[in-house]
Amino acid sequence: METEKDILDLIKNDKWMMDILKAARSLNLPDWWVCAGFVRSKIWDVLHEMKERTPIPDIDVIYFDPKNLDESTEKELELKLKLIFPDLPWSVKNEARMHIANNISPYSSAEDAISKFPETATALGVKLDETDNLILKAPHGIHDVINLVVKPTPYFIKNKKLSGIYENRIVKKNWKSNWKRLKVIHLQYY
Repeated sequence: METEKDILDLIKNDKWMMDILKAARSLNLPDWWVCAGFVRSKIWDVLHEMKERTPIPDIDVIYFDPKNLDESTEKELELKLKLIFPDLPWSVKNEARMHIANNISPYSSAEDAISKFPETATALGVKLDETDNLILKAPHGIHDVINLVVKPTPYFIKNKKLSGIYENRIVKKNWKSNWKRLKVIHLQYY
């Protein structure tokens, strides 16, 4: 695996992932993406030659709608997705309001939010356009995810108050228990 096309082909050939993307698209959300572990875990599973998919704790669907910051709307959207796939752990978040929850400056778009995820390998989003073209958003590129490197995004490096969040995620997520070949970079090296 070397290119964005390789990643897109992996997803295109995964019926489960494509069905999830179609379900998310059916909500007709502005500036939407399915992101983070949904994309990253698939890549890492393939690179580790796993026969079965590693379970993910949630399926992150994000969107950007500054006109409706009501958190209850997100819960209603999760319920709509649960009607399509009741057994999946849906998480829907409007990134236009998440800066409030995260106590940081507002995001300008969903892509801006993705760029400020804690790890470069997690700062990934994918979606389907109206004609079923698969689109990958990787604000920090794909080098780290395909080389099994976990390191903080520039946003987390620049903001010292966020370093604890990054380090705590490394411990809590314990990704190396599933993907043994990961190289984890800690913030004290920056």
